[in-house]
Amino acid sequence: MYEYFEGIIAEITPSYIVVDVNGIGYKVYSPTPFAYKQGEKAKVYIEQNFTDNNGFTLYGFENQDAKGLFLKLLSVSGIGPKSALAIMAAEDSDSLAEAIEQGEVKYLTRFPGVGKKTASQIVLDLKGKLGDYVQKLDRKDEEAEGITPALHDALLALSALGYTQKEIDRITPKLVKVDAETADQYIKHGLSLLLKK
Repeated sequence: MYEYFEGIIAEITPSYIVVDVNGIGYKVYSPTPFAYKQGEKAKVYIEQNFTDNNGFTLYGFENQDAKGLFLKLLSVSGIGPKSALAIMAAEDSDSLAEAIEQGEVKYLTRFPGVGKKTASQIVLDLKGKLGDYVQKLDRKDEEAEGITPALHDALLALSALGYTQKEIDRITPKLVKVDAETADQYIKHGLSLLLKK
């Protein structure tokens, strides 16, 4: 089993890329072929699939998270590699994962080959199983808003102390501006703000 290829992107088409690894060109189907640049070195995370008709087919992804989402889609009854790839090609992985976690069946029917029955099956099989992926998205959003890992931990601690999300949301913009490095320092600042009614 291949985990990833690291090589030169020799060719790009609307459905696949060719990765040149030490002079051997591998045809790799990708949901995002144009994310790569021809002639440049890249790491492509690989999933192999074997069928009697086609033999081995390689599918490639920009990162482990996208590959993981592809494998989750394959676990859904009625979804094959081509369908999973088409779904991922039609929408970015982040939005797709969030739609599944929120049970948005109607939204999922936008994708090629996905009717209401298949969309419902995707939600039934995967809702609640993409938590790690969605948490990573939340962390990305927090980082974009200036929330450091230490502040993130402090906010969780304040929640564990019994403060409501509304109360925590009210003080978060102020904590972002605080000159603190550790979670403990943020917690102290947070408590002082929360105690000011």
